[in-house]
Amino acid sequence: MTLTPPDFPRDVAAVREATDRLLVAVSKLDDAAIGEPSLLPGWTRGHVLAHLARNADALGNLLTWARTEVRTPMYAGPEARQADIERGADRPLAAHLEDLKETAARFDAAMDALPEARRAYEVEMRNDVVERADRLPLRRLAELELHHVDLGVGHTVDQLSPAFVDRELAFLATIKFAGHPDLPALELRADDGRRWSTGRLAPGPGAEAAPVVVTGSATALVGWLTGRGDGRELDSHGSVLPEVPPL
Repeated sequence: MTLTPPDFPRDVAAVREATDRLLVAVSKLDDAAIGEPSLLPGWTRGHVLAHLARNADALGNLLTWARTEVRTPMYAGPEARQADIERGADRPLAAHLEDLKETAARFDAAMDALPEARRAYEVEMRNDVVERADRLPLRRLAELELHHVDLGVGHTVDQLSPAFVDRELAFLATIKFAGHPDLPALELRADDGRRWSTGRLAPGPGAEAAPVVVTGSATALVGWLTGRGDGRELDSHGSVLPEVPPL
């Protein structure tokens, strides 16, 4: 299976819907809940929310780069990125909500400002990853959906929309983990018959064992590949289910 071509208008609409769902969920918390552990090791809910706000501006920077052709990095650097998250984590709920709304509005405006003629322009994300501008809304959508799960407020992997699950699974298999040196060769089989090859590429005939076949629902596969599921619902056909590198 190949990656679905970018659908910029659909992804923009999906980002707006996911943002609204997140804001409704966060508005039901209180200051004490913000300081409680999230489902991400070492991060409170406040860390997750601070990261989401900073990520909106970071991806907005890339949209501006694509529109203007003026290089605008996502973050000033890895240390600055982490420092911004730490600095913002302990704020009260009201400050988090205001930050999330303001940064979401800026990202929304950046999506609207990107001309159709500039959508295929390539920009550089963190870790030297090159991405098309029209795939940045899908990147933002993944941040919103997966970190909504990480908040531990009742939004689970099983509640992710089928449309998002299908596109995220294709992205993970064909881009994120394709050729990844820290993941053995895999053949992913969704229970509806779709298949993807991903993971470390075999260097030649007989140089590496056959791919590990992993079968299950698309949702369970996404949960496992993103570290939001333990793979218990998957069948690895007698092989040990590999440990997936962090995203």
